[in-house]
Amino acid sequence: MAGIKELDDSIDGYVKDIIEMASEVLSIPAIAPESDGDGEMEKAKCVARIASSWGFDRIEYYNSPDPRVAAKERPNLLLTLKGSDPARPPIWIFSHIDVVPPGDLNKWSADPWKLRVEGDRMIARGVEDNGQGLFASMFAAKALLESGTRPRRDVKLFLVADEEVGSAKGMVYLIKQHRELFGDGDLYVVPDAGDPDGAMIEVAEKSIMWVKMRTFGKQVHASVPSKGVNANLAAMRFLVSLYDELHERYPDMDDMYDHPISSFEPTKKEANVPNVNTIPGEDVQYIDCRIMPAYDPAEVLEFIRMRALEFGESAGVTFEFCTVQMEKAAPPTPADHPLVGMLKDAVMEVYGTEAKPVGIGGGTCAAILRRAGLPSVVWGRLEDTAHMPDESALLSNYLGDAKVFLRLFLS
Repeated sequence: MAGIKELDDSIDGYVKDIIEMASEVLSIPAIAPESDGDGEMEKAKCVARIASSWGFDRIEYYNSPDPRVAAKERPNLLLTLKGSDPARPPIWIFSHIDVVPPGDLNKWSADPWKLRVEGDRMIARGVEDNGQGLFASMFAAKALLESGTRPRRDVKLFLVADEEVGSAKGMVYLIKQHRELFGDGDLYVVPDAGDPDGAMIEVAEKSIMWVKMRTFGKQVHASVPSKGVNANLAAMRFLVSLYDELHERYPDMDDMYDHPISSFEPTKKEANVPNVNTIPGEDVQYIDCRIMPAYDPAEVLEFIRMRALEFGESAGVTFEFCTVQMEKAAPPTPADHPLVGMLKDAVMEVYGTEAKPVGIGGGTCAAILRRAGLPSVVWGRLEDTAHMPDESALLSNYLGDAKVFLRLFLS
């Protein structure tokens, strides 16, 4: 049985192993079919093979059917390390195995699927989101396995699919089809958000609503705009006015959140006409809404529809709206939950940082757990480069986060 200092030293000695595993695992794209990918199965198999060689007590799949991908299912991979005290509730670490597409390759300084190491910094798609949580939790378990030290409680590392596009084939599926896996008194950690000093323990999330807005005008030659109605122009004008109106109508603030107010951001725009000299008669744009818990997203959507009807009558256009995603804010995890205290102690011991409970606008698997009545926390010491070109993470954070998880496993 190894002591904490010996186990910490073992983790510090894993730098080469982390780089080797990350190089292999992150080279495998794991992108949802909504983003023109083929899912996560090959990446999950790679991780399972490595976990098997380390000696995890159980390696299980809880896959979700999906005819859109070659494997016909999406992998949810559970790695279990048995604890020495069955009376203690298990601790679960939920990392997501999928990633977002790399985007414009010209904005990357090199191949996004080939890990680069520059001093303490590693660069690749998925190296932070959610590779850091995945690898840090696995290498914390590896230190226990190699030393013959049993954690005090069962450790369950769940690598879930589909998080980047809503978790229907991942966490939502697991809660719906395999709720019996999750004990009401178990401890749940989602290492999928954080800040550079590790001070943020996320216990609450805003409501999320992604709105698809289709605008209908009349297509004509661009040299005679008066004969048509420019759907693109009308959509832009409407979104500018709507942006201000939404912030005025929904002003609730809470300084516990990293962004303390609701946000209503126009984001994606679909292509309309293929040539420059045609005024588009149809236009499609999207709005990403992160709404404070005091407000009902359905009411926000109804207000958008009402304003669009008024605007359309004066502008000569019509609008159609549908939600790509709409999730009402889950009940927050209490700030005095035992897991919050355990995590605060571990972060202080490893990083010397005083962590505190906060809320965020981003959506994680924790919200799905909370809606199922399972209080959970989100934590990581992250550089906040998720979804960016040249996404990166620090090796020192991989090691430090592994030590934090180690302390939770031994608690």
